[in-house]
Amino acid sequence: MTIRGEESVYLPEECWELIFKLVEVHHFASISLVCKRFLKITNQLVESLNVSQSTVPVLPQLLHRFRNLTTINLSDFRGEIDDLLSQIAESGLDLQALDVSKQKDFPSHGLRILGSKLKNLKYLNCSQIYSLKDKDLDSIAQIFPSLEELDVSYPGVRFHITGDLDSEFFSKPITDDGFCQLSMKLKGLSKINLAGSDFITNKSLQFLSTNCVQLSEIVIGHCNYVNEEGINLVTHRCANLNSISVSGIRFSVVSSIFDDPLACTKALSTVDFSDSDVSDELLCSMAKACLPLKKLILNNSGSFTVNGIMFLLSKNQILQYLDLGQVEFLTDETMFEISKFLPSVTFIDLSLCNELTEVTLFNLIRNCPMLDEIIMIDTNLGGKEFTSDFVVNPRVKSLKLAVNFCLGNESVKKIAAACPNLELLDLDYCEDITEEAIVEVLRRCHEMRHLSVNYCKGVRNFLIDFELPKLEVICANKSGIDDEGLALIGKNCRNLLQLDLFGCEEVTEKGVKEVVQNCRALKEINLKCCDQVSVDTIAWMVFSSPSLRRIIPPCGFVPTETQKNFYLRHGCLVCNGQ
Repeated sequence: MTIRGEESVYLPEECWELIFKLVEVHHFASISLVCKRFLKITNQLVESLNVSQSTVPVLPQLLHRFRNLTTINLSDFRGEIDDLLSQIAESGLDLQALDVSKQKDFPSHGLRILGSKLKNLKYLNCSQIYSLKDKDLDSIAQIFPSLEELDVSYPGVRFHITGDLDSEFFSKPITDDGFCQLSMKLKGLSKINLAGSDFITNKSLQFLSTNCVQLSEIVIGHCNYVNEEGINLVTHRCANLNSISVSGIRFSVVSSIFDDPLACTKALSTVDFSDSDVSDELLCSMAKACLPLKKLILNNSGSFTVNGIMFLLSKNQILQYLDLGQVEFLTDETMFEISKFLPSVTFIDLSLCNELTEVTLFNLIRNCPMLDEIIMIDTNLGGKEFTSDFVVNPRVKSLKLAVNFCLGNESVKKIAAACPNLELLDLDYCEDITEEAIVEVLRRCHEMRHLSVNYCKGVRNFLIDFELPKLEVICANKSGIDDEGLALIGKNCRNLLQLDLFGCEEVTEKGVKEVVQNCRALKEINLKCCDQVSVDTIAWMVFSSPSLRRIIPPCGFVPTETQKNFYLRHGCLVCNGQ
């Protein structure tokens, strides 16, 4: 149906909102150019904003334009963050979530200004802040009394350049006192991440489980002085607890965490015991507790056996997410038996299980009808051929199979035939793969959106004579791709958004121009270490492609501040090519 002229404007705004909500946000820029009505509607639908150095000059305009922002992320910003928080405070936005993680210092002044204006902030991320101390936790509780979710994970300790500890910051780390004050003032807290808090003990968990009765999710990973007794407090006192992560804990052989089903929380659906010693007895007690388990993470966990995990899975077949990465005893035979108990699983990670071959991959595709994503990075795919007839599973959308050095073209072709609706395929460092396999994948998998062939030297060009309208991302750094391959990408991947060509030695400015001219939606291109591409091409790219938002130029090109600002006025950030 063709809509003539401005007839589209007279459709109810609610209808257009419903339509645009089905579109990914990065397409809003194009939609907003159609007419003023569409500009207004898309502005109203933008709810989150990531702020970096390049965003700062236009931040006031963005805050004025997007009046329905509920989330702002400042984690990529490096500089005086208090000034930004003051600008946000004066914007009048009704923010629900704020991320100030990865900052050098805790922005106490800026947060106080923000807190005086914002009364409804529910989520605050202060993770990886070097100088975070007890008094800062107290400040957070005072500034944002309605806070429901808080991340204060991995507070750092600052060192002198000599390598010696800076006593100013080392003398006052986060301790049990900080969480005591926090828990008494934030009684409505429902989710907290205190992973990496090296100086807290079980007392912190006692305070949280006693004072924060609504607690539903807690992350306690890698807290050196927290042990099984503290975990017991949380699982038995927090009736609403549905998610717990206790990475790096050494459980006793006979653990009492789930031994009393009547006392244990009944809502627990997510358990993360990664990097921990987990016994068969503990897994069996989880099964007997009849938990509504939907997500189980045992990555790099030891001490349990196939008997323990199979007993748990046999008693809980509503599981949807399973991570058994780095579990050393797994073989093709054991995974075949395990796969029989995974009727509801949509995600599975078996990375670094070195005994697993493509036999396991095809058995998962056959036996797990709901499977959406499989991760088998650095396994033994290609080490053993799957000789049985494979079953087509149209639900599989994502395969991450990087660092499988034995994986060859024939195996990849078979995988593509078994998963015709693939949207993401990662074959990084699969050195035996050539364009022969890639072309077959693209021919069969019409829904492909993201293809990654980094460090695949055998992939030189894409000999495709068909269009790929849905392909948006190609990662081909250090691959063998050349100008001929780029010309074919430009011709057949018209909706490409992101292209990574880092270290592609055969690429010249001729191939780059083919892509830029033909891929009119291209937003980001990486040309770092593409030594045959002239730096003079950068200006041409900025002026020739209005869609480009970020260019990483060849090595040696360092734009001056004047050049950077000039390119920014054309909507494109040109980084340093160092």
